[in-house]
Amino acid sequence: MAHLPDWWDESAREMVARAYELAAQAHAGQMRKSHVPYIQHPLAVAYLLADLRVDPDTVAAGLLHDVVEDTEVSLEQLRREFGEHVASLVDGVTKLEQIEEQIRHEKRTRIARSERTRSRQESESLRKMFLAMAHDVRVVIIKLADRLHNMRTLDPLPPERRQSIAQETLEIFAPLANRLGVWQWKWELEDLALRYTDNATYMEIASLIQERRQEREASIRRHIEVLSKRLEERGIQARITGRPKHIYSIYRKMQRKGVPFQQVYDVRGIRVITKTEPDCYSVLGVVHELWKPIHGEFDDYIASPKENKYQSLHTAVIGDDGNTLEVQIRTEEMHQVAEYGIAAHWRYKEGGQRYDEKFESNIAWLRSIIEMWQEVSDAEEFIDDVKEDLFVDRVYTFTPKGKLIDLPAGSTPIDFAYHIHTEVGHRCRGARVNGKLVRLTYKLQTGDRVEILTTKRGGPSRDWLNEDLGYVHTSRARSKIRQWFRRQDREQNIALGWEIVERELKRLGLQMSHEEVARLFGFDKLDDFYATVGFGDINSRQIAGRIAREQQQQEPSPTPESGPIPLRKPPQDVTDEIQVQGVGDMLTTLAGCCHPLPGDDIIGYITRGRGVTIHRRDCPNVLRFSDPRRLVDVNWGVRRKTTSMTVRVKAVDRPRLLGEISDIIGDENINIADVNIVRPKAGRNKEENYVFIYITLDISDLKQLSRVLAKLEQVHSVTEARRYHRVGRQ
Repeated sequence: MAHLPDWWDESAREMVARAYELAAQAHAGQMRKSHVPYIQHPLAVAYLLADLRVDPDTVAAGLLHDVVEDTEVSLEQLRREFGEHVASLVDGVTKLEQIEEQIRHEKRTRIARSERTRSRQESESLRKMFLAMAHDVRVVIIKLADRLHNMRTLDPLPPERRQSIAQETLEIFAPLANRLGVWQWKWELEDLALRYTDNATYMEIASLIQERRQEREASIRRHIEVLSKRLEERGIQARITGRPKHIYSIYRKMQRKGVPFQQVYDVRGIRVITKTEPDCYSVLGVVHELWKPIHGEFDDYIASPKENKYQSLHTAVIGDDGNTLEVQIRTEEMHQVAEYGIAAHWRYKEGGQRYDEKFESNIAWLRSIIEMWQEVSDAEEFIDDVKEDLFVDRVYTFTPKGKLIDLPAGSTPIDFAYHIHTEVGHRCRGARVNGKLVRLTYKLQTGDRVEILTTKRGGPSRDWLNEDLGYVHTSRARSKIRQWFRRQDREQNIALGWEIVERELKRLGLQMSHEEVARLFGFDKLDDFYATVGFGDINSRQIAGRIAREQQQQEPSPTPESGPIPLRKPPQDVTDEIQVQGVGDMLTTLAGCCHPLPGDDIIGYITRGRGVTIHRRDCPNVLRFSDPRRLVDVNWGVRRKTTSMTVRVKAVDRPRLLGEISDIIGDENINIADVNIVRPKAGRNKEENYVFIYITLDISDLKQLSRVLAKLEQVHSVTEARRYHRVGRQ
């Protein structure tokens, strides 16, 4: 009882004592895998919760969190003896335990099922887990405490089970602790997980830390003494401590930066805790007086707090010993939030109010899970949304009124608009960033002030779903856009789907039926396929990729006894071989009339003196050859690097047009072999205002071709970009 917060009243202490008595009685005789009495586990969970200064209901639920699952105690009994709040928390944790067991069972039986089926079932189970946690954030806190103690006592379990639990901890629970701001648990969960997922690396880093601990601690002490003396001279009251280095954070920095241990560990860290917020900035000035600041290493999270309410000044300087010194500066209240996260806002009162007014904004992210669940029917899509919010780097942007908007790095103004409100996203037509108009593909940066320009009516553009174009980065925005298209009239989606498929096949110059394409995606009915394309679940990029993959899989492999014979020498732009069936060692060249591309259906024509010319099967010249006996079956051999082919761009002529087209091609790392510009003569035809640009490119495959054509069609004044087949003599 001495471990409980001193601000609890007698009734709260008495309830927790009763919870312990019931837990001890219910778990009597039960043992852990480590051969210690089971009651030690819920007791350890309760200690962790009490250290976090949570409310009495949560501590009581921590003591009782396993009794419904593992003993004869019923939920109704808990409801009678401890009230609805405690019973509800225990029920939430119990459901999480059941879902976790279901996930573990699915992983154990994965061999018996297809990868796709297993992924769907595991995603559905994870969705249930997140939804169970979202209804009351205290369930998350109890579960994190439960997981932390289990990680501390993982050794007795079999190696495979340890590995699985540790990996799950890295993927789900450590990011959850981070998102909720419970840093002390986050660090320990990550370090313990690394110990079991990569023990050799963990032990190596731990050993290196121990070897250099004395040197590092001496350096930190010297810097603290220098700073303390200067602050005392200025009359600034503050306490200064060294910041511990965590094994997992060192490991991640080594991986991310590709640098050895010494370059990461030699960074020293201190923390300054002040009385007031103005003192934080005074301390910052003193630090920059004493040591040279490193450019670009200052962050003001006091003026712009993180979404989980973390506040602090971060700076980095060159210390007295020539090593980097990282300094965090914050008030005592900010430090409590940094250490305890959302639990820092728990305040138990007799009147039943359990949190202060900051609490709800602190858990806005977790609450949004409910909204996402209502909008997203597909479990895998839902889990992508949640994991994106948990794991990726963030950018911190602002509305015109100064509200902080926290988004995944790489987000665009459209992502920002959908974060504000679904309807704002649907009606977004432009954006100003820091007062200047920007493209909707602009990548937002931390500190950007974003104003969304909307129209009164209308919906999202289908181009926003094309990942090649870069309009949308977040899974959440994509799912909301797809939802909008799903709600449109089915007949309209069918018509749009037909148009998209037809346009893509023509653009790529492919002679395939729509039925063939639909079968590649597992559709028997064309209308179902068109509707799926129409509302955006299948896009043009996926169509090109699936066709290319299918054509590659259909290519036969040569055997020693029979089959295609490798040819002697490919042309200059072909770096591997085309295989010809039933023909000796002959030279091949790619036909200049149809420019066959890897993945195309091809045929060979034996010429007089120039070996075999490779044509597309639908090339008009193939039909004109006088001797069909000289046609031979050929197929693509080993994957080729690039093939020369021509695209035709139709556009309204204007200054800088060719430059913008070249920039897009260059961004795709595609070599331009030739450019030819044709302008129709005035008065000769209705296209006299257009210019036709024929560009010969070194293309690797159909997917790359589809991507660059889609981007070219986004260039201002370009009306069409497609593959071009020149008909002529061969």
